[in-house]
Amino acid sequence: MDIAPFIDVIEDLNRELSPRQRYQRLVQAIHRAIPCDAVALLKLEGHQLRPVAVVGLKEEAVSRRFVVNHHPRLDRILQSPGLIRFESDSPLPDPYDGLVSGGEDQLHVHDCMGSPIYIEGKPWGVLTLDALNQGRFDALNSLETRAYIAAMAAAIKTSEYIEVLAAKADKQHEVAQRLMEMSGPLEIIGESQAMADLKAEIQTVAPSDLSVLITGETGVGKELVAKAIHRQSKRAGEALVQTNCAALPENIIESELFGHVKGAFSGAVSHRSGRFELADGGSLFLDEVGELPLPAQAKLLRALQSGEIQRVGSDKTIQVNVRVIAATNRDLQHEVKEGRFRADLYHRLSVYPLPVPPLRQRNKDFLLLAGYFLEKNQHQLGVQKLRLSQNAVQQLARYDWPGNVRELEHLLSRASLKAIREQRHQSVISIEHTHFDLVEPSAAEPMPVMVNRDAPDEGQGLRESVDQFQRQLIEAAMAQHNGNLAAVARQLKLDRSNLVRTMGRLGLPTS
Repeated sequence: MDIAPFIDVIEDLNRELSPRQRYQRLVQAIHRAIPCDAVALLKLEGHQLRPVAVVGLKEEAVSRRFVVNHHPRLDRILQSPGLIRFESDSPLPDPYDGLVSGGEDQLHVHDCMGSPIYIEGKPWGVLTLDALNQGRFDALNSLETRAYIAAMAAAIKTSEYIEVLAAKADKQHEVAQRLMEMSGPLEIIGESQAMADLKAEIQTVAPSDLSVLITGETGVGKELVAKAIHRQSKRAGEALVQTNCAALPENIIESELFGHVKGAFSGAVSHRSGRFELADGGSLFLDEVGELPLPAQAKLLRALQSGEIQRVGSDKTIQVNVRVIAATNRDLQHEVKEGRFRADLYHRLSVYPLPVPPLRQRNKDFLLLAGYFLEKNQHQLGVQKLRLSQNAVQQLARYDWPGNVRELEHLLSRASLKAIREQRHQSVISIEHTHFDLVEPSAAEPMPVMVNRDAPDEGQGLRESVDQFQRQLIEAAMAQHNGNLAAVARQLKLDRSNLVRTMGRLGLPTS
């Protein structure tokens, strides 16, 4: 038995390494001990397996989440008492079809084996090994292989013990983990330097009670950042209450935020708690806060300054303890200069400003996100495998993503449907660049939208004048692009869903 690959692993226990680095070195040690084309270590989280370290798999595999009951081979490995090897012509679909570096889209005949990893008698995850050549594992000594896997399990256990000792807030960490598991997929996916910096900022500000102003373009994931701040805060065990300020009609904003008593206005048939009361002890997320009208801004400021609110129609003050997290895609400093946003409220909200980088500044994160969305799509759409062709990857890499992560998700959903329609009888559905409706950067820039800037009606206020200009701008773009909403959204640098919502507010037809 060759123990050389594991000497470094043992020495690593005395080094300051992240869990990800430790897992990767473990997988590399297994790969040296048992030569094969792909090795993956997957951790069990609820009902799904998450890759924590891989060798020989494509980058998009790292962001996949393999729901156990959707992948019979992984299910068999997890249920097995020990090492299991699959017949080379096993009919069970392989979860890594199209994901092995240098492999074909489908692993027709190959060697595959795996083992469950148990820590203190409980399933921790699985180890999988794949070889593209049939019979590669024939000469393996099963006793030695089991010894390697036992050594790996011991190293994982020791590594996790080190992590627990290093954590100074065990209880808080466990509560956050349970909430993350119950809340579904809320992780921030990305390994670029820009995202590493953002995650570090979140870890810095989350434990405090400082107000945070999350800024960034439409679709970058500001809501996800707000949830991450709350989950890593001292308030993680309490509620995170969210309200979209842009969706609140001006006449009910005060009632939504602060509540009302019965009879306060027409339609107030009972007492009702507002968002501040619901968030007492927890966090309040004010999404699109830049859309609040000035009268509502004044009332919000008073609540933030005093920590006291009054329900509409009541003289009684209610004391609340709320941590405020706000988000906007507007430049609020510019809005303050233009008189559309209160300077005192801006400074109250932006105690800790937190910009979220656009997708075009995140290097290869688009590929990790694509893997995550495709894994979700293939189960929602009832197909076994959805894969990106190389041409598709290259086109995604050239695009500048004005709609950011949300645009990528919607694009892949549409492309998946188109690919499935064309290849419904194939076991592996390949998404080609022709399934995207993207405009290449090299394509000629569209002619600028020409707007007849009519002077505002006499006596018209600022908001009405802005609405009038927006209406003219959208109408001109719609005429130029023959009503193609996707093209209009690209022209105006808006996410399509935001464009539709704005058109609805302005009374413009969307079809």
